[in-house]
Amino acid sequence: VLLECFQSNHEGALIDKLHENIDRVQGALVIPAGLTQHGVPLHDAIKGTGVPLIELHISNVFAREAFRHHSTISPVARAVICGLGVDGYPLAIQALARMQTQA
Repeated sequence: VLLECFQSNHEGALIDKLHENIDRVQGALVIPAGLTQHGVPLHDAIKGTGVPLIELHISNVFAREAFRHHSTISPVARAVICGLGVDGYPLAIQALARMQTQA
C-alpha cells in the first residue's frame, strides 16, 4: 500500500486534492472534523470522484453534542469509523486495501 498524506483546515484545499488525484488513487481516508456537519461542497466532491472513501473520527461523535450526530459526509462514504482514537487510522487503511482486493 502506497500512502500519501495531506492535511488542510480549508475545505477548498481538500476538494482540490481529491480532484487532483482522481485518476491515480484507489481510495481515500478523510477526517472531516468541523466539516462533518457543514461540508456540502466536500460531500459533492467525494461523490463526484467515485473513489472509495472512509470517514474517520478520532472521538466518538455520538457521545458528544447532538449536533455532531449528523454527517454530510457519511452518505458518500463507503464506511465510517469513530471513537477508536488513533487506532482508527490503521484500521481504515487496512479496510481500504481490502476494498481494492475485493473489487
